[in-house]
Amino acid sequence: MIKPTHLELQSIQGLSEQEATRRLKEEGYNELPADRSRDLWALLLGVLKEPMFLLLLAAGTVYIVLGDLAGAFTLLVSIFGIIGITLYQEQKVERVLEALRDLSSPRALIVRDGKPVRVAGREVVRGDFLVVEEGDRVPADAVILSSKGLMVDESLLTGESVPVRKFPDEKKSVMERPGGEGSSFLYSGSLVVQGRGVAEVLATGPNSELGRIGKVLQKQSLGKTPLQQETGRLVRTVAVLGLLSCGLVVLIFGLIRGGWLEGILNGLTLAMAILPEEFPVVLTVFLALGAWRISRQRVLTRRPSAIEALGSAMVLCVDKTGTLTQNRMEVKKLFSGSAVYPVQSHDSERLPENFHSLLEFSILASEINPFDPMEKAFQELGKRYLVQTEHLHSDWTLVHEYALEPALMAMSHVWKASDGEEFVVATKGAPEAIADLCHLTETRQADLARQATAMAAEGLRVLGVAKASFQGNQWPSLQHDFNFEFVGLLGLADPLRSTVPAAIKECYSAGIRVVMMTGDYPITARAIARQAGLVPAENILTGSDLESLTETELSHGVKTTNIFARVAPEQKLRIVNAFKMNGQVVAMTGDGVNDAPALKGAHIGIAMGKRGTDVAREASSLVLLDDDFTSIVHAVRLGRRIHDNLQKAMSYLLAVHVPIAGMSLLPLIFGWPVMFMPIHIVFMEFIIDPACSIVFEAEEEEGDVMKRPPRDPDEPLFRRKTLMFLLLQGVIVLGIVLGIFGIALSYGLGERHARALAFTTLIISNLAQILTNRSLTSPLWAALKKPNSALWWIFGGTLIFLGLALYLPGLRGLFKFAPLSFLEMTLCFLLGGGSALWVEALKFLKDRARKKGS
Repeated sequence: MIKPTHLELQSIQGLSEQEATRRLKEEGYNELPADRSRDLWALLLGVLKEPMFLLLLAAGTVYIVLGDLAGAFTLLVSIFGIIGITLYQEQKVERVLEALRDLSSPRALIVRDGKPVRVAGREVVRGDFLVVEEGDRVPADAVILSSKGLMVDESLLTGESVPVRKFPDEKKSVMERPGGEGSSFLYSGSLVVQGRGVAEVLATGPNSELGRIGKVLQKQSLGKTPLQQETGRLVRTVAVLGLLSCGLVVLIFGLIRGGWLEGILNGLTLAMAILPEEFPVVLTVFLALGAWRISRQRVLTRRPSAIEALGSAMVLCVDKTGTLTQNRMEVKKLFSGSAVYPVQSHDSERLPENFHSLLEFSILASEINPFDPMEKAFQELGKRYLVQTEHLHSDWTLVHEYALEPALMAMSHVWKASDGEEFVVATKGAPEAIADLCHLTETRQADLARQATAMAAEGLRVLGVAKASFQGNQWPSLQHDFNFEFVGLLGLADPLRSTVPAAIKECYSAGIRVVMMTGDYPITARAIARQAGLVPAENILTGSDLESLTETELSHGVKTTNIFARVAPEQKLRIVNAFKMNGQVVAMTGDGVNDAPALKGAHIGIAMGKRGTDVAREASSLVLLDDDFTSIVHAVRLGRRIHDNLQKAMSYLLAVHVPIAGMSLLPLIFGWPVMFMPIHIVFMEFIIDPACSIVFEAEEEEGDVMKRPPRDPDEPLFRRKTLMFLLLQGVIVLGIVLGIFGIALSYGLGERHARALAFTTLIISNLAQILTNRSLTSPLWAALKKPNSALWWIFGGTLIFLGLALYLPGLRGLFKFAPLSFLEMTLCFLLGGGSALWVEALKFLKDRARKKGS
């Protein structure tokens, strides 16, 4: 049993465990609605709806009817492989999201069967009695029954950064909308920053205010990504060509050669050669493995479109607190009298005596066991400097408190000394509020304001401290009734992450603009921006400025503004839309419920994993597990690498299908023997599929990946110039293979001998195309220095299996090959390897021209 420490709970019985279990079963867990995850059958149905897979299933069925189990097996394995990869990736993402939801679900102190017990937040049910204290995350919507100095931060729901006071009201039983001072309701996801209370739960999970927002976001559907749409169009186009070619082959065989059954077999072989079943495989594998690689940088991918968009990101809109900074407070400067003392991180010197009182009263004005990071910073500094002095008072008793008020941004604690009759009052708050309490002269107020401004210009958050004494038993109703004496100012900083300046510099070299959005004051935001290296840092737009600007004016304003200060969460969507109006691809970070529309509206929504809400995570496409800006930059780098490698893989696919399709059709037109049979296509697929999905995916990034501007999001995967280049690669290989096949036949070497020569040359040329397409800028010898273990496994396996097919009698008969001599094998290697030399020569000429130009 947990002993109550602040309120009398003996009169509260609470729900019984049996009743709580019944409500949990009927109403469900206290969780937010998530995207509906598809089960195995729904996923399978989605895959089978794709036209390409329907064609592959039809072709596999025909192969089974014809008795060619190898061809059918290859097609079916490809389909089931894609289903397996997709299912695995979706389950992996769901498992990580579930873990995040568990981490974010707060522990709750409730009363069950008359006893206070702690349970997981997801197990709280309607009717439970919550006990909340400073630092607690409220797990459900509830009405307050009793409280003492209860103040709650509801910024995640309202965007209002100032905590609001709460008062009990047992008569209210219908939840009201959040926001405003003096409410009697607590809302799921809000944070208790001061005081304590008991409340009865009225709504949980989807029925809470937080859950209602989540349900609205859930209704927003996400279509296919541009890359998926482009790949789908390409697959459909090539599939139609494959079917037409298949019909043409059947007609040629039937009408010219009279072999209709043989024509069907060769037509299906040509369709196998042309149909690009690798395209969806490659896209799925790249997106799945890309998400895995990005997760190793502590970034969870929730939407495939994010991987595509990362390579095109032009603007990164980031929060200051916790993303650029460490989200912890340190006292950096003290001001007392007319002296200033800069606090060093590892200062071994003693604190000058004239600053002892300032630190002493800042601690006395704070909670005994603080949750607020500023109050923690005061205590840490006190332990460092005041341990062996008379300025720490562990034996004093806190007898009265004055809470922070909107009209007076200051709070006071009244203490009773252990050996005196007089009460000591300690106060801290905004410098202007402390100056008002101390009734300073105008001259003294002006001096204080200048000092506070100077400290704020260094990126410090400034608080004032005052003290007073009091005798008597009737506490004044207002803090103004005490006779305060000004003690001094403290400047606190949320330290910049050490990796941020280098990361921002890398963004600039990559043509990516970094924009800071914060609720801090403009002067503080500018100081942090300068520390981070964010330029230019002169122009600042505030939340009040945004209210006076039209959408058109704002779209012009964001062109020259990188700092947005005193911005409310709901204004972030306007900023995002302004950048989008200018045609820029926007990534944005957020953590609150009110950030969710902007996260959804940005091309790349990035939710905070540690301090973010479930609603923000559900609205985002990426989840930043460590809330670190550097992880975003790493993700952008990986996004560019993934797109580059995907383009290489798709380019190789297009190029390699040209000679395969050509050698399936041209020998028939020339009246030559058939070059390919289904088993040859199956062998080719065992090279092509792994090469695209494994070798190219594992390729390291290009040297200039973060030294070039972002990719145009409207740029197609294959431009006309690129397509011509790829077709030329394929045509050159086709010419070489067709030439050696025709020459071998003309010299009377026989069908099997000619087939063996042509097929071996084609295999070697494919391996050469893999090598030369690993990098379209670096020469072959430079690319060979880059590690890629998958490459050598595929090369080794391909050459070993080729040797077995040529020289193992059983396989040789199955492939209808004749054994090749050493000279013939050497010729095949020279011709196949030489098919890529012109690409290397082109790389050399381009590099030479680039060096001359620079």
